[in-house]
Amino acid sequence: MKALCPVCDGEIRVPIDAIIGEIITCPDCGSSYEIKSINRSEVSIKPAEIEEEDWGE
Repeated sequence: MKALCPVCDGEIRVPIDAIIGEIITCPDCGSSYEIKSINRSEVSIKPAEIEEEDWGE
């Protein structure tokens, strides 16, 4: 399965056993995405929400 990176149009290979909510990374630009849905061989992705570390502030 594949998805296209919205940032660089690179091809992101998605493992066959991927699940919704899994984080994948574009090998070309390093952007992270969350798998939003999987329909047959189509994978829909959205930008991953990465939580910043809280250093006790």
